[in-house]
Amino acid sequence: MNKIYKTKRGFTLVEMVLVIAIIVLLAAVVGISISGIISQGKSGSASIQAERVTFQANNAEKNNAFSAMGY
Repeated sequence: MNKIYKTKRGFTLVEMVLVIAIIVLLAAVVGISISGIISQGKSGSASIQAERVTFQANNAEKNNAFSAMGY
């Protein structure tokens, strides 16, 4: 008697769904983290812009002197 053994190849549907669910979960976590980082960057950029305007206003005389000298 010859017994033919079939080797199991491939993945089951349950395994594929689990892998896809894990990937979606990780993508959601990364997306939330990136959106938080972007909002922090925008608020930091606005703060730097405000400080630049204040610096220019406080040093208007020096800026005008350098402009007159050609710098």
